[in-house]
Amino acid sequence: MSTHGTRGASPESARLPDAVPFGLPALSRLSWELGSRVVADAPLLTEWEHVTSGRTLEVHDVTDNTVVLGVRTPVGRERFFGAAKEDFEEKRPLLSDADDWRRPE
Repeated sequence: MSTHGTRGASPESARLPDAVPFGLPALSRLSWELGSRVVADAPLLTEWEHVTSGRTLEVHDVTDNTVVLGVRTPVGRERFFGAAKEDFEEKRPLLSDADDWRRPE
């Protein structure tokens, strides 16, 4: 997937927000336009809420080997990241183990 708006940044420098209890290798930051288009047609794999910050995390299953993570702030700003599905599945239990992340009701 192509990225946009990351001039001067290498793919290795893409990071999830600090509130997310894990990092992922080979994470790619996607433009809002690309990310929102990709997730519009992709099944939602899981969704989480960060209790203290009000952020939400959605993970969409976009290909057999790829997920797109969408992080939304309480004011509605969204960022999208592409990652290997295997890498996400390895870290997924950390969301359940984190006291400040919960599944939405």
